[in-house]
Amino acid sequence: MATPRPRDRLRLTLVTLAGAAIVVGAVIAGASGGTSSPPLAPAHLSGELVGRAPWPRNIAGLRARLKALGLPALAQEGTALHIHQHLDLSFGGRRVTVPAGIGIDESAGFISPLHTHDESGVIHVESPDVRRFTLGQFFGVWGVRLTPRCLGGYCTTRSKALRVFVDGKRFSGDPRVLRLAEHEEILVAYGTRAQLPHPIPARFDFAAGL
Repeated sequence: MATPRPRDRLRLTLVTLAGAAIVVGAVIAGASGGTSSPPLAPAHLSGELVGRAPWPRNIAGLRARLKALGLPALAQEGTALHIHQHLDLSFGGRRVTVPAGIGIDESAGFISPLHTHDESGVIHVESPDVRRFTLGQFFGVWGVRLTPRCLGGYCTTRSKALRVFVDGKRFSGDPRVLRLAEHEEILVAYGTRAQLPHPIPARFDFAAGL
């Protein structure tokens, strides 16, 4: 085989270095999660509820949870990103209410970018900057434990499972990284397959202006 000339050796070296840089960049991006989704919440959050429903709005420890989640405690609702989703909760075939006032501490005078105003199940995303928000962050703000197997005190067993549906279709990934998008209908259900709501909700009629 002919020995490469100096110019060819230089070109080969540059190509090899460029390829290595791309690989290293991809590894770093993969390790950090890139910009595809926010990091997962810490394993334990202040005031986290791990018992059975119904759960209160759980304001105790809210400021500490926001700090752990990398979310601001706002003096007023943000306007750069303003979208809404609807959340249904079902446990053993029984509907569970999503309380009003999640993420809002009136006495301390601050509000989370993720919050609820009433018991309709509508999640309000009102942020001062445009970023990706997730279902895991909402439950982190609420202070209710969410993992791939558990919600609060309900954990997957041989006969019962935690299932998540988006717009009527099963979401098979980690529910904590489910992105909150405009006018999503989200169902989080625990129990046997026979205890799932019939039909699985596929849409929600949002009030005018939402």
